[in-house]
Amino acid sequence: MRIGRVVWLLVLLVCCLEAAGIGAALDAGQRLPRQIHLDTDVDTDDFFALLYLLKLNRSEFNIKAVTINANAWTNAGHAVNQVYDILYMMDRDDIPVGIGGEGGILSDGTILRNVGGYLPIIEQGNSTAGGCRYRQFIPPGQGGRLDIDTNYGLRRGFLPQQGHRNYSPLRQPTAQEVMVDAISAGPITVFVIGYKSNPDAEFNVFGDPFAAYQVLHSGIPITLVPLDATNTIPITEEFFTELGNRQDTYEAQYCFQSLKMARDTWFDNQFYTSYFMWDSFTSGVAVSIMRNKHNPLGENEFAEMEYRNITVITSNKPYGISDGSNPFFDNRLIPKFNLQRGGVHSGHVQVGLQDPFCLVKNGKGKCQDGYTKEVSGPDSVRVLVAKRAKPNRDYGSPLDREFFSSFLDVLNLPQQTGRFNFTTQFPYYKEILFRPDFSKEKLGIPVVFDMDMSAGDFLALIYLLKVPVKLIDLKAILVSGNGWANAATIDIIYDILHMMGRDDIPVGLGSLFALDQPDPSFSAVGDCKYIKAIPHGSGGFLDSDTLFGLSRSLPRSPRRYTAENSVDFGAPRDTDHPELRQPLALEVWHSIAKAVEPGQKITILTNGPLTNLATILSEKNSSSLIQNVYIVGGHISDNKGKGNLFTIPSNKYAEFNMFLDPLAAKRVIDSEVNITLIPLSTQQKVASFPAILKALQQPKKTPEAVLTRRLLSRLYHLQQKHERYHHMSIFLGEILGAVILANDHLLNPTMQVKPVTVLATGDVSEDGQIVIDWNHGKLVNILENLDLEAYYDHYSNLLGSKTQSAVIGSFYDQKRIWSRPNKTESGHVKAL
Repeated sequence: MRIGRVVWLLVLLVCCLEAAGIGAALDAGQRLPRQIHLDTDVDTDDFFALLYLLKLNRSEFNIKAVTINANAWTNAGHAVNQVYDILYMMDRDDIPVGIGGEGGILSDGTILRNVGGYLPIIEQGNSTAGGCRYRQFIPPGQGGRLDIDTNYGLRRGFLPQQGHRNYSPLRQPTAQEVMVDAISAGPITVFVIGYKSNPDAEFNVFGDPFAAYQVLHSGIPITLVPLDATNTIPITEEFFTELGNRQDTYEAQYCFQSLKMARDTWFDNQFYTSYFMWDSFTSGVAVSIMRNKHNPLGENEFAEMEYRNITVITSNKPYGISDGSNPFFDNRLIPKFNLQRGGVHSGHVQVGLQDPFCLVKNGKGKCQDGYTKEVSGPDSVRVLVAKRAKPNRDYGSPLDREFFSSFLDVLNLPQQTGRFNFTTQFPYYKEILFRPDFSKEKLGIPVVFDMDMSAGDFLALIYLLKVPVKLIDLKAILVSGNGWANAATIDIIYDILHMMGRDDIPVGLGSLFALDQPDPSFSAVGDCKYIKAIPHGSGGFLDSDTLFGLSRSLPRSPRRYTAENSVDFGAPRDTDHPELRQPLALEVWHSIAKAVEPGQKITILTNGPLTNLATILSEKNSSSLIQNVYIVGGHISDNKGKGNLFTIPSNKYAEFNMFLDPLAAKRVIDSEVNITLIPLSTQQKVASFPAILKALQQPKKTPEAVLTRRLLSRLYHLQQKHERYHHMSIFLGEILGAVILANDHLLNPTMQVKPVTVLATGDVSEDGQIVIDWNHGKLVNILENLDLEAYYDHYSNLLGSKTQSAVIGSFYDQKRIWSRPNKTESGHVKAL
């Protein structure tokens, strides 16, 4: 499939300047209702637009499909489940939702039909792993994707949980499937909504300039609602107040709470002049044009319109240069997609936040990637463009824009309203925190578990919660946000702790970047040099973020990530409930270190990149508080066995956890702490799906054993069914560190002490490799062997034990409890 034949595919891959594609289905003979396909990145203003469209009279406008762009402000797994929940609330489970796909673009430029849309075209190869050339400008944490993935923490506190639809690996309809089905069913209109080195671009087009160019030049009739127009309809204090006063529906309540949290966490005091009605305004303009389809100049109620000749800038002059920045041309005899050498796509393409080509004196930028520019000549396209928002025709209204009135009126219509929110979904809903009473127990060694939220990490966490507290006292969990899951997946940790009756255990959110990756001038954003090795689909982020589709079967914890914050912790202002603020990993560490008894030391188990631990060790006297460190990761390079870094073919001997932050790994290995390494070669000895699943086939079926077996069975099934899931067994080895830490005496482990060092040179072909260095290496204990039969027996027996078993088994158990009178009055439970 060549580039000229993939018009609809390219519509999927781009969020085009808050654009609405109007016109293709507006011929004179079209009958009502008008069918709408919404393509969205599920940002806050995007679901405002979705709710606005869902509220319109279905005899006039009807949403037939939703596809999710996973290359912008949200991550796929969190976005798709939020859309499912919104549709469930609005009683629109009939609307198909598409996201992702396992395809890519071949080296000859062939675009596979199931391309996932996780990456911009210029970065897309034949997999779902890839760089962040443009997306690195979006913060992955607070103020960015973390807040949008969770809707500031409101999503799980407000939206009802979808009954029967949720993401499931290889069962989830892809964006391409949904789009093709919707378009082939009949005439339809597609709505596509969506730094100093680049002063002219807008986020949605900048997210994939080449795709935006292809869509604009495809011949599809396009109406553009650019920033020039949306900047004329800022959220005013009067609109905010009026929305607060008019919350007659659940959808209005959700919009107001979301907008209020956006305001309360805004980075400066200019919210009312810098937050705009982006996508909802676009949707209003679009449907108004569709209502008035016979008007020749796109006349509508909400915006002044005009035709302009424009294009999208995809590369920077001089064209035809070869400086390593443009993979369409550089080092290619034939340009990708048969593009023209010396043409508009052949110049320098911005490669990073501090691209020296783009920066001139005083930090001012000159690059124009993604700039929608007014031009003349053969490269221009005549497009209908919104100029500005129209004033309110009701001069006595406090709302100064016509669309403000429409938005509030539509959102509060009693027709087609939301059925319930989460608390009204269940007549006897009640929040309960389970805090066990261990006052009469003699507690074991204090342990802090550092995890990156891979599937194996969650299995290790469940195991640790099953180990008798007289052996291990799990004090805290630290989360690495630069590993196998996105930061919003922290909610799954809270759910598992709630399930196991351990709401007393604090969870700290760590760094979202490897040590040398944040931008030096703005640390909220940064590069993805190492984390780009993790696939977005195929057992990567999408699956980890949803626990391979099982996360929504977990009991829902009252604790969750929230953007609530206070000035005491550096926020610009206090929110309504700053006491709910998500603690950071270093804060949790300080609290635990301060609370341990005199003379007592802490043991740390790490199951992800070593960023958090390296940060802790950088503090004075921190190593004196640590008894031992168990590191699950690393591969001792002996030129025999290879590592598991399957997405970076040039690096044959690294292991993922070391590669994801090689500088942190080197600092930890070189430190003064006592280290036990559980390397990849030993992990692979316990990485047998048949063996562990056989061991878990037992009559004792605790909720945690059932969950574990379900997850392992799903991983094994995926590995057998699809080649992109060939690496599923790497998660099995991540359980081993927890078992060795808790019960090494049962497993007859064989240890060797060897001097090792970690390569951290900045060269991705060797970063993360561990080598034996007899001259300068650090002596560490290395687990080389263990009793495999004893391992599997112990693991299955402990999970099946009724001791320290789940307090609440699943979300389905909660639903039954919340559907009838609940006599439970206390959140305290006895020691388990």
